[in-house]
Amino acid sequence: MMPIPMTTSSAKTMVKVHPFLTVRDLHITFAVENGGLQALQGVNFQVAPQEFVCVIGPSGSGKSTLLRVIAGVLQPSRGEVQFSYEGDREVKIGYVFQQANLMPWRTVVENITLPLELHQVPVEEARRKAMELIELVGLEGFEQTWVQELSGGMAQRVAIARALIQDPDLLLLDEPFGALDALMREQMGAELLRIWQARRTTVLMVTHSISEALLLSDRVLVLSARPGRISYDFPVQLPRPRQEALRYTPEFAHMSQQLRAEILPD
Repeated sequence: MMPIPMTTSSAKTMVKVHPFLTVRDLHITFAVENGGLQALQGVNFQVAPQEFVCVIGPSGSGKSTLLRVIAGVLQPSRGEVQFSYEGDREVKIGYVFQQANLMPWRTVVENITLPLELHQVPVEEARRKAMELIELVGLEGFEQTWVQELSGGMAQRVAIARALIQDPDLLLLDEPFGALDALMREQMGAELLRIWQARRTTVLMVTHSISEALLLSDRVLVLSARPGRISYDFPVQLPRPRQEALRYTPEFAHMSQQLRAEILPD
């Protein structure tokens, strides 16, 4: 199937590009004792190459379910997920969850190299790539630390590095900072922004934080209450590179109010 042209917007330009990811008419219904529970209903959207898109919405709207379908973990009841890229290989997807899900019997570097070990990449090559990512995520000096000795924020840095080590075409982030306190969450958001600006991996991220979504993303997709559907596709027209200070500008506050009104309508 030929890729569908899409348009991305910025404050100054309108650029037509081919989407990397297309989600078309996606429905998910779970079987329950008293019938079917419809989690997603007719979800449609596209993501451009190197775009950072956040998904927000009320609890139970199907945000995590959406990521599981895109990752291929869950099959849709109806609809399709289509990737468009050069070559005939399978798309590579990195996945980071709310909990770091690290292996406590392995060190930081050993956790990061695990995906390459499973693909039988030579040890020296795997370690070289891991050391590059350790520097990128700011974990220098902790290479041989046992992961149970790390703070929550540092553990999530390891999880992000582990997801990036295979050079994924798409990085899925499912509320990766949800278990952190407010200050650590802001710090990790800034770190993720720095990492993304260095790598420019295509990202689809679930978050409950409007501020986090606006600071990080190019677009914010709002899912309605269950059954989830895209109720709003909001372009974030803020210049890059972005800094934490953006959170405190009048423009940022206005955009936050717009998104909040879409999630929690009167």
